Formats: sequence, C-alpha cells, structure tokens
Amino acid sequence: MPPTTQQAVGTGDALVILPPDQTDLLKELDAVFSGWGRAQGAREILPPPVYPVGDLEKFDVYTNFPHLALVGATLDLETGSGKPSDGGFAPGSLRGARLGLPHATCYGAYLFHENSRVPDETLLTLVNRCFRNEERYGGLRRLLSFQMREIVALGTYEHTQETIARFTERILEFSRALSLGLDKVAATDPFFQNDGGRALLAKLSPVKYEFQAGDLAIASVNTHRNFFGERCNIRREDSDEHVYTSCVAFGLERWLAILLDQYDGDARKALAAVRAAAGRAS
Repeated sequence: MPPTTQQAVGTGDALVILPPDQTDLLKELDAVFSGWGRAQGAREILPPPVYPVGDLEKFDVYTNFPHLALVGATLDLETGSGKPSDGGFAPGSLRGARLGLPHATCYGAYLFHENSRVPDETLLTLVNRCFRNEERYGGLRRLLSFQMREIVALGTYEHTQETIARFTERILEFSRALSLGLDKVAATDPFFQNDGGRALLAKLSPVKYEFQAGDLAIASVNTHRNFFGERCNIRREDSDEHVYTSCVAFGLERWLAILLDQYDGDARKALAAVRAAAGRAS
C-alpha cells in the first residue's frame, strides 16, 4: 500500500496529479463546501472547463487581467504539420485563439442565466477548473490549473449580503474546528474596471474578503453589486432591475496544501479531521 505521505506529482510546480489519499481529501472538502450550499437551497450546475473568448470578454477579463489569461487554439493543418517542436507549437501552426480558460468558477453561473429573469433569492453552486498564468508557481499552494468550488447568490442586494454573512460564519466556524486560525482580510475586487465608478465604491467599501492561512488565501467572499447582472442581462423575476450577485469561493488545492502542512503530509489524518470538523460545524 502506498504511504499516506505520498507526494503529488506533476510538471514542475505548475501542474500536479494528486495521489489517491490526497484525492480523497480534496473530494471530501468539496463535499463539505457544496453541502453547505445545498443545505441553503443551492442547485448545482456543471460548467465547461473553457468558454468562448467572447463570453469571458464580457467580464473585462482581458482588460483587467491579461497577465493571468490563458487561451486555446486549434491547429492549422494547412500551414503547419500538426506536430509540436521543442514541446510546443509555433504560432504559424495555430488558428486564432478563440477559447478562453477561465480564472474563476463563478462566470458559469452568470452565463447560465444570461438574458433571463431569476427569483430574488437564487442560489447556485458549481465547481470548475480554473487557470492562471502566474509569475511563479508553488505546488498545491499556487498552480496553473486548480479547482475552485463556488456558491453564487443572484437576486436582491440583501440576499447577496445575507449569503456572504452566512457563509463567512461557516468558514470561520469550520476553520476553528480544524484549528486553522484563518484571518479575514480585505482585498481588491478583480471584476471592476480600475477607472470606473465601481472601482471607487470598492475603495470606499471593501467588496472582497479573503480568508488567509498565513500568507495563503484559501477562500474568499465577493460582492459584485449588479456588475454581472448588467453584463449578462439577468433581471429580477418581478422587476426590471438587474440582479445583484455575490459569491463564496474555495480554492480546493489550497485547502489541501494547508491541511497537509498541518498533518505532516498525512492525508488520511487530515481526512479524519475534516470529517470530524464538518460534523461539529454542521
């Protein structure tokens, strides 16, 4: 039987393949977080791992965060051989990059409800692969491709704020049960234009809080006001007002990294602790 401290394997520090014990732990964490959402009435949707660039462009992804962006292209077999050289394809072997790799999971929730009306207390949960072109990588703590579970609220502003308050307490209670000692820290909002009115509001009233274990953010709560409601033309069911949205996000591999640190790499002990803590915090 493989040792419980078996390490994840991958390409450098950017990509990993999790061994079985760590996979069990990550899936248990995801079940805890998604269970919190379902207990509050959230329905789960299943997003694709990539989107048309045009869809992500609606959210200013390539204006505000071009340095994080990763895109995909098909091979141009008329101009290229279809075979890589030195581990990659030359630009002339590729057609236009029309697929965008998302750096956040919640985009799928807004695209799912695009051009529709939703009840005032709509709640969704979804998990997806996210991709970020970082200056540096650090194994499970900072990956090129990682999984993010989110709980997304759409509807009235009051509903979005109640959702954030409810899950903020759940995160803190769960972290206390695990003896993680998370710090709640105000952060910047990645969705707003740097020179827009919403950016000014974000400076006056923080709209993003991260939950940090040491210097690593492993969860966050985010208020978007009606940014996504406007961009996707999502309106309240009984009103012409665009919906407000908020989301709660969990970086699953980052939770895994912190728990493995706490239990000296023993994923099985960490798994038992998560199950016990989930029971106490339920």
